[in-house]
Amino acid sequence: MNDYGLNAIEAWNNRPRRHYETISVKPLTHTIGAEISGVDLSTELSDQQLDEIRHAWLENLVVIFRDQQMTPEQHKRLGRRFGALHVHPLNAVKPGKDPEIFEVKAGKHSKTVAGEGWHTDVSCDAEPPMGSMLYVTQMPEGGIGGDTMFANMYLAYDMLSDRLKSLLEGMTAIHDGAIPYAGRYRHKVPEGGFPTAEHPIVVRHPETGRKLLFVNPGFTSHIVQLTGYESRCLLEMLYRMIEITPSLICRIPWTQNSMVLWDNRCTQHHAVWDYYPLNRYGQRVTIAGQAPSA
Repeated sequence: MNDYGLNAIEAWNNRPRRHYETISVKPLTHTIGAEISGVDLSTELSDQQLDEIRHAWLENLVVIFRDQQMTPEQHKRLGRRFGALHVHPLNAVKPGKDPEIFEVKAGKHSKTVAGEGWHTDVSCDAEPPMGSMLYVTQMPEGGIGGDTMFANMYLAYDMLSDRLKSLLEGMTAIHDGAIPYAGRYRHKVPEGGFPTAEHPIVVRHPETGRKLLFVNPGFTSHIVQLTGYESRCLLEMLYRMIEITPSLICRIPWTQNSMVLWDNRCTQHHAVWDYYPLNRYGQRVTIAGQAPSA
């Protein structure tokens, strides 16, 4: 690893850490991810519990709660403690479905699985989601498989050279919902098309104030200020950096009735579909966000 990467990791690990009183927080890696225990998410959380969970989430970017028992209404109630709920573009065109519950399922008849490939959820929206809460209630037979990988996009930015950071500042990229929804998942294009948005490539997290890299191969089509060839080369380099830098990534193994909460504003994730033709089922509640700001 080069000096930029080593210095970035050292600075990240030297951040002050909070002491928790109502929950237990166990880091999964030195750079991203934690497991939270000592809390029942089906109950009405106290203000202190919620504050500590929120702080642990902001500090670790993605957190997992194991052995939870939640109804869909309890799941949505928990999501609303963080903010208004987001309706996924695909749910908006599915009559008869709860628009605030996005099903994540795969089995022997599936041709694709939700989340396969690195992406940030619904970054094609003008105001992408703040966070997501995925609750898995059916694991593949045998109880293994279907891990999700998460990448720290603060650290991805921090690891870039100063010259490249300067180049990216002020640039914007187009995020197009047709890329995954009509492309990979082959959904019919609704009237008016899928959402498309232009976002800065380097943004500041609205709560932590830290800079991060905000492009992803799932939705980003091109950089506005470059030629097509230049855009493809630069984006491919940024995507490749995520793939070849394990220190940016944690891999979360799911268990029955576990719930993962991730900060969609500063992470990418990749669902590992290694359990075909076995079945897995989960429900996701997504928290509405705001327009990314440079």
